[in-house]
Amino acid sequence: MINYKAMRFDEEKLEVLDQRILPFREEWVTLRTAKEVESAIADMTVRGAGVIGCVGAVGAYFAVREAAGDKEKLKILADSLKNARPTAVNLEYAVNRVLKAKDAHKEAVAINAEDAEASELIGAHGLKEIQKILKKTGKKSINIMTHCNAGYLAIVDKGSALAPIYAAHEAGIDVHVWVDETRPRNQGANLTAWELGKSGVKHTLVADNMGALLMQRGMVDMMIVGADRVAANGDAANKIGTHLKALAAKAHKVPFFVALPSSTLDLSIKNGVRDIHIEERSADELLYMQGLAKDGTVQSVRVAPEWTQGLNLGFDITPHKLITKLITEKGAFKPTKIKELYGK
Repeated sequence: MINYKAMRFDEEKLEVLDQRILPFREEWVTLRTAKEVESAIADMTVRGAGVIGCVGAVGAYFAVREAAGDKEKLKILADSLKNARPTAVNLEYAVNRVLKAKDAHKEAVAINAEDAEASELIGAHGLKEIQKILKKTGKKSINIMTHCNAGYLAIVDKGSALAPIYAAHEAGIDVHVWVDETRPRNQGANLTAWELGKSGVKHTLVADNMGALLMQRGMVDMMIVGADRVAANGDAANKIGTHLKALAAKAHKVPFFVALPSSTLDLSIKNGVRDIHIEERSADELLYMQGLAKDGTVQSVRVAPEWTQGLNLGFDITPHKLITKLITEKGAFKPTKIKELYGK
């Protein structure tokens, strides 16, 4: 069985860590069909651009197996799978790759392995940027802010935004992370804090709206976020609230990095602000909050009046001019270098 921290699979089944109930319980869900994989992606049993792509690759393999040569059935299963989460490009990319392959299972394995390798390289390249900032500032420790979750729960096997942080920690650097709660689903509070704690990395949870104040007070040395889709011009889609952080970082001269595997690039989109599709999710994610009750059960409670409606746009677009550098497996570079590095 191919085994990663958030997922494991063989030719018969896929097991995923249920992110809906973290950090309160650690439970694995077994998936055996393309539809089960689609549902797990749609209901956020799994989330994060890279893991969605890796899980989707296995789902595409299941679709090929279930279609058994029926092209019409395969198209229906594959199209439905790709539409489970429309903003992250990794899902469509992975499904299409598996469908074109002669050996669907082998291709799914390859996609997972490539993302794991990319994660390791992102960590190494990001570590160099951390070291540059420490050298420039003369500090002995570094405070890094992140938004949402882009660790191994989002990108196998060390993440994207968290990969440089893990690399710095492993290198013996005194690193501390400011963890945005990331409303409305609280991926920072629930997932990033859980990951960092499991890995022994110092961190502090803060309200989403606190970032600018911390930057203003000189308490943030750099910011690293992940991405769900990055356009050819470097505009980056990430969890809602990222654009605000980038604006604050620009105002307070805090370097702002976006970490991603190359599979998250969508070179067919020339202008991300204009053309990246933003997923609108259920308003219930905004109107209700989930937490651990005193009796040990995970419960959902409403936080707004019964008559109040909500608008829940899941992502925003950070214009490339606000991004100091992108960090991919190819290195750390300015967004304007995308065309030069990727040949389009």
